[in-house]
Parts: sequence; structure tokens; C-alpha cells
Amino acid sequence: MPVYVVKARDNLWDISQKYRVPLSVIMGDNGLASSDIIPGLPLYLRRTELPVRGYIIKTGDTLTSIAMRYETTVSRILAANPGLESKPAAGRIINVPSPKRYSPEVLAFVVPYNPERVLRKLEQIHGNITYLAVTAFTFSEKGHAYAELDDGGIVQRARELGVLPLLMVRNYVNEKFVPELAGRVLGNAAYRRSLSSSLAALAREKGYGGVSIDIEFIPPERRRDFNSFLEELKNALGPLVLQVNVHSKSADLPANRIVGAYDYKAIGAAADITAVMTIDYGYPGGPPDPISPYNWMEEVIHYAARLIYPSKLMAALPLYGYDKTVPGSHTKGLSMLNAQNQAISKKTDILFDPSAQSPHYTYQTTETHSVWYEDIRSYIQKLKLMDAYKLRGTTLWELNLDAPPLWAYLKSRR
Repeated sequence: MPVYVVKARDNLWDISQKYRVPLSVIMGDNGLASSDIIPGLPLYLRRTELPVRGYIIKTGDTLTSIAMRYETTVSRILAANPGLESKPAAGRIINVPSPKRYSPEVLAFVVPYNPERVLRKLEQIHGNITYLAVTAFTFSEKGHAYAELDDGGIVQRARELGVLPLLMVRNYVNEKFVPELAGRVLGNAAYRRSLSSSLAALAREKGYGGVSIDIEFIPPERRRDFNSFLEELKNALGPLVLQVNVHSKSADLPANRIVGAYDYKAIGAAADITAVMTIDYGYPGGPPDPISPYNWMEEVIHYAARLIYPSKLMAALPLYGYDKTVPGSHTKGLSMLNAQNQAISKKTDILFDPSAQSPHYTYQTTETHSVWYEDIRSYIQKLKLMDAYKLRGTTLWELNLDAPPLWAYLKSRR
């Protein structure tokens, strides 16, 4: 794994010399403003080594057959999985060093509050993303789609850079999701047709390559209506991409107010790409928890991949974390980079939860603060999970949030 975790008394210069990676490269790839480091800080090291794939053992597999499939050796597999038995049980996920790379498609969301900043960011990382979902659109009570924010030349520049822009629409008004708006439009056949036709027309008019749907907290009784809307929208879009985002679940709960309206099988059939939002397990206002715990993500992906073709399925990763006061639940959001650099500035050790595969730390002001976020270790492990299930790729919320190690890692996978 191309990651070094800082230990007590380490210094950045010695790490640079030991692993033969220039100091400036380490600092740039990891977003470090200075050479200050703390115990528990993971450093992505840009080195030449075999990528490590994730693989789920199937009945009848042998280490030899797996090695042949991935053009590697049994000895490499054993070295990457300490304690692995010669005949591992079916269902187990193992590490497989392999020259055959997993290059996931990446869909990045962006809210264009500042189009100029978005364009600068796009110039930097365009080689790492496949789709750019521009989160700038909503709809009226009669199903008319319209822009709330200016996309400011983003569509044209994305296309020039080889990134497919998607028009992202939400039932989001006055800084919150509105279930009643979704229910009213989806429950009325005329309004539903208006929404599908106006979205398709708007996407074509503005030069988008498709539509990304993020309609949340749909009333459960509108489940079939939502399916019908997606079918109508895909017919209206024709060859343009239909991508749909759904809340995470590991069982069907038709009456649940959050996930009840999402019929994974029907949505997967209607959409070109479906993304399960495997984020906000630890949510604003809730207790300190990991944002995207590995064990929960696996439950969601395992369930979704049985209902949606993995080649049409994505799972989400957050580019952010939450800083919460304890006791209480006051929450401040911060980017992955700001969460990391805050730990450095506070000189507090970063801990890592092995079951959640997520970093966290605490610090003290007049109150105790608990911070959970993602780092390069957690990103790598969760991308390997997506690889093991053969998913199409991942979605990232959102582009304005800085996460330099992830972009450096994704670049190395291309």
C-alpha cells in the first residue's frame, strides 16, 4: 500500500529519503503547508509498485486460479494477506497485487457558487474524473425545471477537457430538501411529464451530456410514481445519460420516509448509472460517527449489487468530515484537507478505526471536539471494496472540497 503512517519522532525529511520520494512531492500530494507532521498522519507516497486489487473469493477458487486471472503470483497474494489460508472461504475479500489496474469511473458533483474557482479546479483534476454533475437546478410545483445558479462556462470547458457534464436537479429550495415538492410533482402525471420533458430540453439547450437526479425524502407512497418518472425521463433523454442518486439501505423498507421510495431494481433498470449515497452515516446533528464506515458500505453495496448490475452501479465517497462538540451535537463541516491540517495545527494524534476504516481525532477548546473524516487510507480501502464488487466507479461530494491525496492516488490508477 503506497501509504506511510507517521510515527512518534518521525520527520518528513527522513521519510522522503527513506522512500526516495522528493519532499516537495510528498508535501504537494498530501496538501501539507509545512513539514510539520503528527503521529497517525497517513502520507500518500508516489511510488512505482503493483496496484492492489480487491477480490471476493468464490466457491471453487484457488490462489493459483486467482493469481492467473490477475496476472500475478501466489506468493504476492500471500504477502498482501498476512495469515491467509491456502483455501480461503468463499465470500472473503482479499488483496490481490496485480498489474491489471482497476480504473473506476469517477463522478464529481460541484455546486457552482463560484464558477471561476470551479474552472480552476477542473483544470487541475480533469484527468481523474469521468463526469461532472453541476448542482445548479431545481423545479417548480408544476414540474418546470430551472436553474438556481449560473453554470458559468463550466459545461463547455468540461467537454473540452474530456469530462461529460451532467445537469443535476434536486428538490432543494431555500437550503433544504422539500419532500412535499417531490410528492406533489411525482404524484401528478402532467407535472411529472413536464419535469421529464423540461429536464431533457434544458440539458440539450445548455449542452449537457445527461441528467443527474438527486430527489431526496420522496414520500414512500410515491415509489411507483418515481419509477414512472425515471422511465419517462430516460425516454425523453434518448442517448443522453441518466444518472440517479439514491439513499443507502441494506434491505427494502417500503414505508421508510428516507429510503422507502427507492426501488433499487426498478431504478437500476431505468437509469444508465445508479449511485448509492454511502455517505453521512455520521450525519450533522447526530453523535460523532464515521462518515462512511467500511462495514456499513459493504452491507449497502452487497444489497445493491444483487438488484442493480454492478456495471451500472456506483458508491459514494465524501471529500469532507464533521467536527462535533461532545456532549451535544453541534456540527461543523470541513474538507478532508482542512480536517487533516486542523489535526496537525492542534498537534493531536490521528487515530484509525479498523472496522470503519476511517480516521478520527479529538481536541479541546472550551469544549471537547470529535472529528471524523476520510483520509488516503480509507479512500484506498473503500475503492478496493468497490473493485471487489466490480462496481462501475464512485461519486465524490463535492469538487469545491480539497482532498489532494485522493486526486494524486486516482491519477496513479490511470
